[in-house]
Amino acid sequence: MNDLPTLPNSSSGQQSSQTVEPTPVPPAAPGPAPREPGMAGAFQRPLTIAVIVLGILLAAQTWSSHKRVSSLREEMARRLQAGDNSNSQTGQLVRATQETTKELQIKVGLLESRQQEAQSQQLALEQLYQDLSKNRDEWALAEIEQVLSTASQQLQLAGNVPGALIALQNADRSLSRSDKPQFITIRRAIAKDIERLKALPSVDNVGLAVRLDNVIAQVDNLPLLADEKPAAPALPEKKLKPRAAKGAAPTQETAPADETWAQRVQHAWHDWSTEMWSEVTQLIRVRTVDSPEALMLSPTHSYFLRENLKLRLLNARMALLSRNEAAFRADLLAAQEALAKYFDTRAKQTQTVQQLLRQVQGSNLSIEMPTLADSLNAVRNYKAKP
Repeated sequence: MNDLPTLPNSSSGQQSSQTVEPTPVPPAAPGPAPREPGMAGAFQRPLTIAVIVLGILLAAQTWSSHKRVSSLREEMARRLQAGDNSNSQTGQLVRATQETTKELQIKVGLLESRQQEAQSQQLALEQLYQDLSKNRDEWALAEIEQVLSTASQQLQLAGNVPGALIALQNADRSLSRSDKPQFITIRRAIAKDIERLKALPSVDNVGLAVRLDNVIAQVDNLPLLADEKPAAPALPEKKLKPRAAKGAAPTQETAPADETWAQRVQHAWHDWSTEMWSEVTQLIRVRTVDSPEALMLSPTHSYFLRENLKLRLLNARMALLSRNEAAFRADLLAAQEALAKYFDTRAKQTQTVQQLLRQVQGSNLSIEMPTLADSLNAVRNYKAKP
C-alpha cells in the first residue's frame, strides 16, 4: 500500500490527516490499597479485554481508513488523468472552435456586405418601382398632354384635321378607362374640340394634289407656239372627165371632140396657177402673237421652260399641303401665265390643263383652324392641382 503515488493535493492531505492514530492507554489510576489477590485479578481481567478489543477496533478502523484513502487516491488519479485527457480534447475543440469562429466571422462579414448590397439594390428597386408605378393617372395625363400638343401643332402648321380628330378621340378613350369623376372636365373640353373640328368645311387637299400631279405629268406633251408646224397642203381637186357612153369600156378615155387647143392651154394654166398659189400660201403664214419671243424659243429654252413650269406646279402643290394660300395662288397664277404665253392655247390638251388649273385655283384654302387650347388647358390645370 505504500507503493501508491502520493499526489500533491490538499484533499489527500486533509484525508491523510484524518487517519486515526492508536490512542495510548492511559496509565491506571492509583487505586486504593491492594486487597486480596483474588479480587484484584478479577477486576483487571475485563479491563484488559476491553483494552484489547479497543485496540483491535482501532486497528480495524486504521486499516479501513487507510484502504479508503488508497481507493480515494486511485479514484483521484483516474479522475485527474481523465481530466487531463478532457482538458487536451477541450483544448483541441477550443482551437477548432476558434478556427471555425474565425471562418464564420469571415463568412458573416461577407454575408453582411452582401446583405448591405442587397439592401441597397432593394432600395433602388423599390425606388424604381415607385417611379414606374408612381401614379397611373399622372402618366396617362402626361401622355395625353403630349399627344394633344403634337396634334395642335400639326393642326396649325399643316391643317391636319383628321390627325387632330384621331388624337382627341384617343385621348377621350384613354380617359374613359378611368372611373375618376375628376376627368369629366377634361373630357368635356375634348368633346367641344372634337365638335369644333367636325364642323369645319372639308378641303380635299389630296384631290387637289392629284390634279396638280396630273397637270405636271402632261407638261412635257403640251404643244408650244414655237413648235407649231405648217399644215399639210391640200391636194388640188381634179376635174372629172366625162364618162363614156353606156356600154363602153370603163378604162377608155375619150377627149371631148369639141375642145380646142386654146381651151386645153387655158385649163392647164389654171390648174398650174392654182397649185402654185396653194404652195405659196403654205410657205407663208400670218398670225397675231402677243409675245413675239414665244416664237423664238430654241429647243434648249423650250426644255427649261417646261422644267420651270413643273417647278411652279410642284411649289404650288407643297404650298397646298402646307396650307400656304398666298404661295399656292401665286404659283398657280404664274403657271397659267406661262401656259397662255408660250403654249398653244388652241390645242385641246392645253385647254384641258388650263381648265384643271382653274378648278384647283377656285378651291378655298382660307379656313381658320381652331386650336386645342381648351383641352390642353384642362389637362394642365388638373395636373397643377396639389
